Amino acid sequence: MEPRREVDRSDAGAAQGEAGGLGEGREDPLSVARTLVLDAGYQPLRIIGWRRAICMSFLDKVEVLAHYAFDIPTPSHSYPTPAVVRLLGQLRVRPQVVRFSRRNVYLRDDHRCQYCGVVFPAAELTLDHVVPRVAGGKTSWTNVVAACRPCNRRKGGRTPEQAGLTLPKPPLRPRWSPQRLLPRMPAAVPEAWLDWIFTRS
Repeated sequence: MEPRREVDRSDAGAAQGEAGGLGEGREDPLSVARTLVLDAGYQPLRIIGWRRAICMSFLDKVEVLAHYAFDIPTPSHSYPTPAVVRLLGQLRVRPQVVRFSRRNVYLRDDHRCQYCGVVFPAAELTLDHVVPRVAGGKTSWTNVVAACRPCNRRKGGRTPEQAGLTLPKPPLRPRWSPQRLLPRMPAAVPEAWLDWIFTRS
């Protein structure tokens, strides 16, 4: 990793707010920064501290894919803080299959109704079959989305097109394991992680 003397102000996504000087009562971003680790196939694997990620980078064990917008100061240089890294070696792990469940569908869809776009708590969401079951629609990752109760009632036993509703993206099986990362997921997911954690169309 090459040292850098000037702070990169590009929008790489900060762990807790924008880069810059710490104001009164403001938390040091390095104290809460974490690094997302991907396997060699770009699949989310674990979350580690930035210090460990820096050491792995110096040892050429990982490739840094994204940085935060704040640097790590040292007496001689400043180094970019790794936000996302990819392992360069292969790990012998069993394939992670994301189990289809109500909770995992809500996680995949960010607890957002896929018809009106509003975020709801789990208690106010339902599962909706894009192609209704009465029309042969299956209960699967590619045919079920999160929907609020009003949108689900409006759609009824029709397709979104028939009900005048639009899906922002086709429902897909997640490329990540919610159960594996959720216990260590920060309350505010860093922007730099989003392309690697959540399925994008």
